[in-house]
This record gives sequence, C-alpha cells and structure tokens, in this order.
Amino acid sequence: MARTRDTGYISAYPVVVAYAEVYGVATGGTSSSITVGGQAYTLLTFTASGTLTVATAGLFDALIFSGGAGGAGALSAAVGGGGGAGGVSQQTIYLSANTTITIGAGGAANTSGTSSSIDNTARSLSVAGGGTGSGFAAVAVTANKGGSGGGGGNGITTGAVSMAPSISGFAGGNAASGSNGGGGGGGATAVGAAGVSTTGGAGGAGYDVNAFTGAGSLFKAGGGGGGGTTGGAGGSSIGGAGGSNAAGSAAAANTASGGGGAAPNATNAGGAGGSGIVFIRFKV
Repeated sequence: MARTRDTGYISAYPVVVAYAEVYGVATGGTSSSITVGGQAYTLLTFTASGTLTVATAGLFDALIFSGGAGGAGALSAAVGGGGGAGGVSQQTIYLSANTTITIGAGGAANTSGTSSSIDNTARSLSVAGGGTGSGFAAVAVTANKGGSGGGGGNGITTGAVSMAPSISGFAGGNAASGSNGGGGGGGATAVGAAGVSTTGGAGGAGYDVNAFTGAGSLFKAGGGGGGGTTGGAGGSSIGGAGGSNAAGSAAAANTASGGGGAAPNATNAGGAGGSGIVFIRFKV
C-alpha cells in the first residue's frame, strides 16, 4: 500500500528517515528500455488497469494521467464547451509490494472523466479526471472543475477552474457572450481559449511526456475545442475538435484529453473524452 510521507516519497510503511536513492524493480504493463539524460531506465506503460508486480522494493518514478471529460452537447439555440483534460501528476514513490494501477475512463458527452491512481485504497496516489464543458443535454449542463476545467457554453458562459491550477491542469475558456462560440476545455499546461463571436475556442495545450520517457515528443492531456459555426481545435492536436455546426469530436483512447463541444444545428452531442495512461520507470 502506498502512503505519502514528509520527504515527498510514497512509502509502503511509515518511517521517519529518508530513503537512499535506490530504485526498485517491477513488471507490468508494456515494458521498454529508455534513456533519459544519459540514465538508462526500464519504462512500464499502463494503458489499461492492471497490477504493478514489485520484484525488488525501492523507488519508482510515476507519471499519471487521468481520463479526459466529454464535451458538452448543444441544442438549436445553444453551443457546447469543450471537455477539460485529465489531471497530470509526476511523483517519485517507494513501493515494497505489488500494487494496483487504475486507468481513469474518459467521460461520455456531458460527463467528467474519472481518476487514475496507483493503489486503490484511501491512501492511494490519485489525480482527478477532467471536468465537462457547459451546454445542453436534455437540460442545461454546467461546466465542471476537474484535473482541468471544462469550457463554457451559451446560457452558462463561464468556463470552470482546475482543482489545482498549474499543478494538475488549467481552467476552461469562456463562451462568447450572446453568440455561438463555445469555450475550449483546459489542458495540462494552458487554459482553454475563449470563444470569439461564432468561433469556438481552442482547447488548452497538453503535456509533452518526452522528458519522462525520452522517446520523442508525445503529448497527453489536451483540452477539447469549443463548438461553433467554426469549431475550435483540440489542444495539442490530441483534444477532440469542437463541432462546426455539428457534433463534437471524440479524443482518442489513452490521450487523457477532452472531447470537443457541439455546435447548434438541431441537437448535437459533445465528443467523448480520452482515457488516461500511467507511466512507471525505474533505473537500471
């Protein structure tokens, strides 16, 4: 079981002294060999929930992304905001026993994403899923805060804040007042853009995992674009695009990104958010 400690590590048992920098060994997910800053690591990538099997107790570096939110739906007179990206957290943890890796699901339209975590107990290391944008389903839907906040839509124009701004993600953008341009959902590294007139705002930018994986540029956790006559782009080209007088686009699985908001053209649905992903690495 993982527990937080004053040293900033996650410990399998409470102690009062800091651990030496000795990395453990584990298996699980998909294994690959990487080099970051001249240091060799084994990287374990979890795209679905599973078990991290600890062969040797020690430190592990963890990069956790939660599920992105779905974009908001739209009716004939209202536009939907983009879904917020899933939250992100990077920690060094200490593990001495096997532990559960949980991958957060992406939210359907008008639904927030769910958390990803290491261990699934009350003392787990967890990060919040993205917050959905505001718009309409059968009734009005308010933008929700989350790992990153959802974008605003017409009728409820204000985008939602992140639960932990600049730590796990950023706020969603506001809708254009009195016109059909929805706000973009917040991303891991930037706020969602506001809608301008009938153009939806772009989703906030995502997070490049290259510094952790050393495997080349790869973005996660982009915000969904707001719907409009012209829909907003998805953040970092991985968030779902806002609908252009159409339904919002979905974010791909394991991108931790928000879905696009819908635009009014009869009744349209927001795009679904992308599921999360967890990276674990240890020195070799």
